Amino acid sequence: MSVELISQLRNFAGREMTFEPGQYLFRLGDKVRVVYFIEEGSVHLVRHQADGSALILERAASGSILAEASLYSDVYYCDAIATALTRILAVPKREIRARLATSPGFSEAWTKYLAHEVQRARLHAEILSLRTIAERLDTWIAWHDGHVPEKGEWKSVAQQIGVSPEALYRELAKRRSN
Repeated sequence: MSVELISQLRNFAGREMTFEPGQYLFRLGDKVRVVYFIEEGSVHLVRHQADGSALILERAASGSILAEASLYSDVYYCDAIATALTRILAVPKREIRARLATSPGFSEAWTKYLAHEVQRARLHAEILSLRTIAERLDTWIAWHDGHVPEKGEWKSVAQQIGVSPEALYRELAKRRSN
């Protein structure tokens, strides 16, 4: 997320909240009253299917605005569940909408964030459409300006590209040996 938008969000009269792993920030059908900015931690947006399975719509991490499309909804269309100890800033929805209407600088920063999120979602769809782990990893690396993931990032990268951590470890080991 842009530094500009982060600093502007922190200037709102929001409420800081902390969520334990497994705790819900909101549930499907809850009224949208606030916009959540994740200061630290991680949250999954989850939609439960008729067969009981859970579809993870987003894995949001520090620096993310959670369920940003809800700014224009009356209710949430999924559940938000903390997956780690998570500290958030909850900003009233009406304040965000008022600032968007009156501040060109904030509107532009918000729009840039949304554009980046659309790009990220398209990249994720592209990566998941690729057949091999090597192709998925190459595309991820290209998106990250040639940065090969560090050891501490491997599990997260495996989740992002839709493979098991072990499969990613094998691919990275194969690349190191070549």
